[in-house]
Amino acid sequence: MSPRLCHCGSGRPFDHCCRPLLDGEREATSAEELMRSRYSAYAEGRLDYIDRTYHSSQQKHRDSDAVEQAAIRVTWLGLEILATEQGGPGDQQGRVDFIARYTENGVEHAIRERSRFVREQGRWVYLDGEVKALPRRQDKKPGRNDPCPCGSGKKYKKCCA
Repeated sequence: MSPRLCHCGSGRPFDHCCRPLLDGEREATSAEELMRSRYSAYAEGRLDYIDRTYHSSQQKHRDSDAVEQAAIRVTWLGLEILATEQGGPGDQQGRVDFIARYTENGVEHAIRERSRFVREQGRWVYLDGEVKALPRRQDKKPGRNDPCPCGSGKKYKKCCA
């Protein structure tokens, strides 16, 4: 049996990628690594890790009940890192721009966020982010002369139209 891949999209096994961060065995070494591990924490339902990695100034502003309810309704599908600014081992702050895809109540959604991370007491934490909901992906209906999506080899108009 091959090892389970990490939710964060790194292509590495979960046990050698984000799990050690979620379990507190080590700290994130960059803003991007913290972003990826927070995504994995949402996918794993590890809200304790989400709480632990918020900046102290944000602790009183977040709605734990809403996050918990969302975690129950949502299935995470994938993470795409678009860009990073600073956030390396020698930096004190950084930004990560990403798209996270998920389903909620059977409907696929995506959000794009530009997150800010800072070091607090020597460790990377999430400060805040600008969130933009992306339009829901609409599957394009085949044209009359397109091949039928059922795989019959016939034109759509002569098959399932």
